[in-house]
Amino acid sequence: MVHTITFLPHNREIQVNDGEKLIRAAMDAGVHINASCGGEGVCGKCRVIIEAGTVEGGLSEQVSPEDRDKGVRLACRSTVTGDVTVRVPVESTIDASVLRQSYVPRRTARIQQKDLNDLKEAGLFLPPVEKIYIELPKPDNQDHLPDVTRLVSHLKLHHDEHRMTVSLPVIRKIPDVLREAEFRVTATMARPIIETGKTEIINVQPGDTTDYNYGIAMDIGTTTIYGQLIDLKTGEVLSDHGEFNGQISYGEDVISRIVFAEKGDGLDRLQRVVANTINTIINKIIKRAKVDPDNISAITLAGNTTMTQLFLKVNPRYIRRAPYVPASTLYPPIRAKDLGLDVEDHVTALVYPAVSSYVGGDIVAGVMGSGLYLDEPLTLFMDIGTNAEIVIGNRDWLACAACSAGPAFEGGGIKFGMRAAKGAIEDFSLDPVTWEPMLMTIGNVRPKGICGSGLIIMTAVMFELGLINNLGKFNRDLATDRLREDEGVWEYVLAWAEETQIDRDITLTEIDIENLIRAKGAIYSGCMTLLAEVGMGMQDIERIILAGGFGSYVDLEKAMTIGLLPEIDPEKVTFIGNSSLMGAKMSSLTNRIRRDVGEVTRSMTSFELSETPSYMDNYIAALFLPHTDLDQFPRLKARLANRSSKVN
Repeated sequence: MVHTITFLPHNREIQVNDGEKLIRAAMDAGVHINASCGGEGVCGKCRVIIEAGTVEGGLSEQVSPEDRDKGVRLACRSTVTGDVTVRVPVESTIDASVLRQSYVPRRTARIQQKDLNDLKEAGLFLPPVEKIYIELPKPDNQDHLPDVTRLVSHLKLHHDEHRMTVSLPVIRKIPDVLREAEFRVTATMARPIIETGKTEIINVQPGDTTDYNYGIAMDIGTTTIYGQLIDLKTGEVLSDHGEFNGQISYGEDVISRIVFAEKGDGLDRLQRVVANTINTIINKIIKRAKVDPDNISAITLAGNTTMTQLFLKVNPRYIRRAPYVPASTLYPPIRAKDLGLDVEDHVTALVYPAVSSYVGGDIVAGVMGSGLYLDEPLTLFMDIGTNAEIVIGNRDWLACAACSAGPAFEGGGIKFGMRAAKGAIEDFSLDPVTWEPMLMTIGNVRPKGICGSGLIIMTAVMFELGLINNLGKFNRDLATDRLREDEGVWEYVLAWAEETQIDRDITLTEIDIENLIRAKGAIYSGCMTLLAEVGMGMQDIERIILAGGFGSYVDLEKAMTIGLLPEIDPEKVTFIGNSSLMGAKMSSLTNRIRRDVGEVTRSMTSFELSETPSYMDNYIAALFLPHTDLDQFPRLKARLANRSSKVN
């Protein structure tokens, strides 16, 4: 159920779902309410007056009985249950005209999901692994056909199968299974990637098991590994699970793991560790979905080039040495058991190909899963993380590059940085008169750190309101005790110690902002350099697809304000989440993608940014908020000019 909230004196309305917290509705509506405890009700600053309608909760010891009778509630503890009119009193906000001046609609990327219906509608559905139930005539004195010949002949005659093979492990099973089931069995057929190839019978089961055919999709990330168990008949994800990659113990990044792999039995150990992590996930998703492991037909895996070679136990040492050459970009189907995976003998592992040392199978999976390679609009695809990969193109051509952004978006290099977890500051607003903050944390609890999306938003807000300049330096003349110098470093106090979980002031420092600027500068300059290399500009881009950890949460306007994303209509931006996992899932469902991926990989032109002269020039120009050339951000330029004229 959707309810309408009206905020006074701003006369601003917003529609929210039943059960939404009032303070989050205010944040989304661009209404500032002083609050620095993350929404737990500790600071008592988010007082509002309910003038019409009702809310649930909102009471605490900080609201006196007299105030309760007047309709006073704490916004962070008030739950919306119907239409309501809320007045934000002067002590909780600032003059409404100032708020209207600073208001920019909050927009996150539209979430794009693809499933079996999308494949069918696009004419792409061609099951790579299919089960066929057959009833065979029993042998007798007049019929001495061998068991395998009997099975294959029936399939060729009745199911339009032509060239077929049967492996030795399946041949060993066939005689007993046929007789156990009175010659009524289900054959699992794995169709070839190339149309001229042979269909392989990979399993034979007694009875009719055609309703039970499953695949596993796996994203092998540097930090985390995610898996999904998929019903290959319906396309439904039956269960999923993620674990930290066990290789973390041997190095946080790919370079340190390559170095470890070069020592003694390092490569063997890293392969065993990642296989063990994958097995943990496989066992959990199978157990959770309560499926028979014998009904799992295939596992599709995608990862960056280094993670793929480590998993396959292929020496990765030359990936980090000039001229940065991977061992291979294409891999054949592999018996999953031979990789140390805890699955049945018949299960085949299909590994996504890479483009280069730094544009790996995870990015190729994103291009395939999102459908970018089939679409006409010129698209900018970005997977943002410690390493940022960029693809530009459409169905006619594709170009790609990778750049090192550093760990700032995941909390690394930030004094109080943390991954997106309970207690992380994820949203921020600022009173441009008193410089008091409004903080929202994941889980509406006391803050304990800052996650990537929160860091982007607070930097953008501080810049646009004038708390920091385009170099990321604080305006030290402002009258607020939240701005201070500590051991030679200037910082802004987001939350005082008594309002936090860590009993320390949580601050944002100039060093934090500098690290963020470097990270966003690397990504933006990567985009501009790649566009220039293919003879285009941002004006030619028709849409942006975001992938990666925080794409669905970051405020798009704020990302554009700091110069992380090129300025484009937010309606043209979509988010696909874990694109590597999406691509692995889609390949599990259709052979069309598996057949196309080789051609797409060969057609992707890879640019090495470190060897492109213009990249460093673009990078230096992007080490400002948002950029040295403000004309590249016309909407922001207009807002800054409007604010300046009103202040003056």
